[in-house]
Amino acid sequence: MTVLLLLAAILPGLLIGFFIFRIDKYEREKLLPLAVCFALGTAITYPALHLQIYLDGLGFSEEGTLWQTLVFALVGVALSEELFKSACVFVYPFHQKFFNEPMDGIVYTVFVGMGFATAENVLYAFEFDLTTVLVRSFTAVPAHAVFGVLAGYYFGLAKFAAGGKLLLILQGILCAVLLHGLYDFFILQQVYEELTGLALLCLAVGIRISRRLVRLHLAVSPFRDDTPVV
Repeated sequence: MTVLLLLAAILPGLLIGFFIFRIDKYEREKLLPLAVCFALGTAITYPALHLQIYLDGLGFSEEGTLWQTLVFALVGVALSEELFKSACVFVYPFHQKFFNEPMDGIVYTVFVGMGFATAENVLYAFEFDLTTVLVRSFTAVPAHAVFGVLAGYYFGLAKFAAGGKLLLILQGILCAVLLHGLYDFFILQQVYEELTGLALLCLAVGIRISRRLVRLHLAVSPFRDDTPVV
């Protein structure tokens, strides 16, 4: 693997992480917990991928009918990955004192997602060429950020809710799984080539929703002054 290929695999996740760090403008998180979340995201790549291999052996495969591909995308890929990522958030930052505003749910979940997406990108770099890695840098990596915002928004709600915390977390996981599953389904299915473009539509819709969710959490930050949210 060349240095250029490695940089192409690593930089997108780091840049998106820096972007979400800068968006959290009222009370930015310290670098250590962010780095831990990123590291946890990279660590779960191994068990998540092996779980997918195991499910593939049970018959959950991308190669088959549209329905079989949809089940594989939703269960074999989206559900397994989002459960692992959400488990990282729940186990580490969710119960810590530095998780002190709703926006932190988005920030920490995105950092876990960027760790996962970066490790996944490096694995692709070992197997494929620069073109594949660059395409993923503008599609799969931002998609994991979007999934992180969806799940993280609900983690932020759950942290400060008086009750029903688990239900809110499950809602976030469900939202992330549905969008993640649809995105992967349109890419993985091999029946209609025209459907592949709908993955980009899923990403675009996800980005639009993510921007709104970020604004909602910024608007209720306890560290906010009277400066309008932009």
